[in-house]
Amino acid sequence: MDRRFQILLDPERFERLSQEARARRISVAALIREAIDRTYPRTSTAKARAAERILSAPDMSVPDPSALRSELEALRGRRG
Repeated sequence: MDRRFQILLDPERFERLSQEARARRISVAALIREAIDRTYPRTSTAKARAAERILSAPDMSVPDPSALRSELEALRGRRG
């Protein structure tokens, strides 16, 4: 790593981070890096996770096209 970042935290936030880091036996810095990676994933990682969720979703029943059209028109307030 070649970038240094300084952040000021209130005592309560720092204590939460410290406790979690101790429980996981990692440094506070490593915990913050993990939080950044989870919150702001690389675009390709985010897309891959989204695709995984979509592809692993259970199958669902889909009405035939005419029934679907009727349902959509009813929801839009159009009868026809």
